[in-house]
Amino acid sequence: MTKTMMKKYAALVARVGANVKKGQVVVISASVEHSEFASYVTEACYKAGASRVDHEWSCQAITKMHYKYRTLKSLSTVPAWKEEKLKLAVQEVPCRIHIIGEDPDGLRGINQEKMQKARIATYPIVKKYNDALENKEQWTIVAVPSYAWAKKVFPGEKKNRAYEMLWEEILKTVRVTKDNDPVAEWDKHNEAFKARCAWLNEQKFDYLEYKSSNGTDFRASLIPEGHWCGGGEVSLLGNFFNPNMPTEEIFTSPKKGCADGKLVSTKPLSYQGQLIDNFYITFKDGKAVEWDAEVGKPLLDRMLSMDEGAAYLGELALVPKDSPISESGVLFYNTLFDENASCHVALGRGFMDTIDDFQHKTLEECQKLGINDSMIHVDFMIGAPDMTITGYKDGKATPIFVNGTWAK
Repeated sequence: MTKTMMKKYAALVARVGANVKKGQVVVISASVEHSEFASYVTEACYKAGASRVDHEWSCQAITKMHYKYRTLKSLSTVPAWKEEKLKLAVQEVPCRIHIIGEDPDGLRGINQEKMQKARIATYPIVKKYNDALENKEQWTIVAVPSYAWAKKVFPGEKKNRAYEMLWEEILKTVRVTKDNDPVAEWDKHNEAFKARCAWLNEQKFDYLEYKSSNGTDFRASLIPEGHWCGGGEVSLLGNFFNPNMPTEEIFTSPKKGCADGKLVSTKPLSYQGQLIDNFYITFKDGKAVEWDAEVGKPLLDRMLSMDEGAAYLGELALVPKDSPISESGVLFYNTLFDENASCHVALGRGFMDTIDDFQHKTLEECQKLGINDSMIHVDFMIGAPDMTITGYKDGKATPIFVNGTWAK
């Protein structure tokens, strides 16, 4: 991939993804493998007016060493310097740019129990700072290839060719081509989301029903004070940003405790650097009560038991089967992409900003209305070619999806 194309993408990330404003602090999270692209994003942020750009680096191989050699006590402790960073973030409210793209199965073999216990131990310390920043930050998640990820997506290709092919596919999904204006393309994309959201919000459905021949048969109630979102968002500080690049979904948060039936996965899920595949989850009174997986069952068990809210849903998302990512025919083994090729739901934390007038409500008030709270938010894909989704209002049925795409 040429530097020119990477820099064009980096500029889009800074100006449309995070929408960096003059004088803002930016924090970029990335793997060391992606340092070249991170440097282009850094420059783009400074050109957009950033006052300071900080970096948080990661490496899967080193992460595996931490969980192998460090004690549980050590992993369960938040060092003072890390907590000071969190305090500073609350004070500065930085733009956050997450660059992902590591091996989707790169943490296979890690001690899952150790990882879970460490995360549970540190979460209460981190949570208070996350809550303080809720809906205030501009943030975006974007991806660039790694060789390991590319070989997973294109196993029949040589390493370098697979890497280039994945670059090409990623740039297509984020609407970056050699000759176009990607900013204008994203403006059009966000306008299309507004029309779909407006129709759904006019319906004020009481609940949705999902059915497909693979075994999905599921109902979920919606929050009366809730609404549907899609595309870009506006922070509490008044700044527009695009949190996911790419994105093709329209989503809301369901009412906690009001979901019943079976959901069957239709794509692999990469969670904590390991794969879960061919799984189902059955819900009763909103809570996951039965599940199984052909691949990654122990990991699914641990995910659903991370905390009380992990077994409840935090998101319902609508994505037609004819979305650009779905039509590419590429299985990315990465939730950022695969969730935008398929209808999906998320276990765990719901979205406060799907509540009407959330700007004037506390987190606790939104949770009382039905927003789920959890330390996790994990999307998994359920969209199928023959999926029907029906909305019900006062007993009247309205088709939303027929055969995997919008009914109208």
